[in-house]
Amino acid sequence: MTIDTEARALSNVLVTGGSGFIGSNLIRFLLEERDFEGRIVNVDKLTYAGNRDNLSSMERTHDESRYVFELGDICDASHMRQIFEKYDINTVLHLAAESHVDRSIHAPGEFIQTNIVGTFTILETARAAWGSRRDVLFHHVSTDEVFGSLDAEGYFDERTPYDPRSPYSASKASSDHLVRAYNYTYGLPVTISNCSNNYGPFQFPEKLIPVMILNILDGNDLPVYGDGRNVRDWIYVDDHCSALWRIVTAGSAGSTYLVGGDEPWENIRLVNALCEKVAARQDVGPDAFKGLIRFVGDRPGHDRRYAIDSTRTKRELGWQPTVSFSAGLDRTIEWYLSNMEWVERVRTGSYRDWIVKNYASRDKGQT
Repeated sequence: MTIDTEARALSNVLVTGGSGFIGSNLIRFLLEERDFEGRIVNVDKLTYAGNRDNLSSMERTHDESRYVFELGDICDASHMRQIFEKYDINTVLHLAAESHVDRSIHAPGEFIQTNIVGTFTILETARAAWGSRRDVLFHHVSTDEVFGSLDAEGYFDERTPYDPRSPYSASKASSDHLVRAYNYTYGLPVTISNCSNNYGPFQFPEKLIPVMILNILDGNDLPVYGDGRNVRDWIYVDDHCSALWRIVTAGSAGSTYLVGGDEPWENIRLVNALCEKVAARQDVGPDAFKGLIRFVGDRPGHDRRYAIDSTRTKRELGWQPTVSFSAGLDRTIEWYLSNMEWVERVRTGSYRDWIVKNYASRDKGQT
């Protein structure tokens, strides 16, 4: 199914999980884009990785005609219907998800509930609200992990068969299939993107890059799974956000787009690079922190290699990543060094107390 993308309303955009890492960067990107003049409605449950602090500056500088926060669970069908009706939602950017593989291994139930049931709930809500409209769009943000593991050569593309290996990737694969089914069965206008590993500002410190940066600063061990030769493709979060907006504004309904940074790196090479870059900022020798590296037992089902071929996205949508991995790492390290108060609030959980103090009256105590 295709539609004239010029006809898309794009005036009331629902971003699910907008207070998380990618979601908050996306909202900031949209509100600063000159060609977006609509309203963003951010619905977030504010679990451990959802932090309203990430968008406090946006709340100060934009009124409710441009940005609205709604505390809510995407699995709550009644609340989602209310949001669609109240704000006349015509575009969905669905990012809300449990996303950390290690957590999915130890607590898979939360991933099934949020990633599968939550996606189903939002799809049903959109289908009921939009009917036969064709000026609307449901964009589903997914991961390259649904494709499983690559051998030493080759890349994922839009034709790669699904082969998820963890509860996380299986739950995302399931949600991808649901989104496609709603397009094929009900004619719901949808697009899907599968992206490589994101990094950048505001990332919760459970992922590899912020964990290593903060452990280096604290002088703690740098745990590396297995032999450290696992390969991941990395993309700076702003480049991902620009790709998402290109898909929403110019992508063909019913299509899938892969988004990668063209930066496949072995984990051990990345950790060594972070040690060197932090050392340079601390004015110490380049090997000062490498002695903190510790190889630890591999995690169950650890995929060996990911790499994305974004040719279709680049060719059809005119998108290109603009931030090299080296430059993006520099920006990311600098951001964490300059935002240690945010880091401490997140790591200690005290940011929740800060949210209550600053927003309870505004939300009638719901936070």
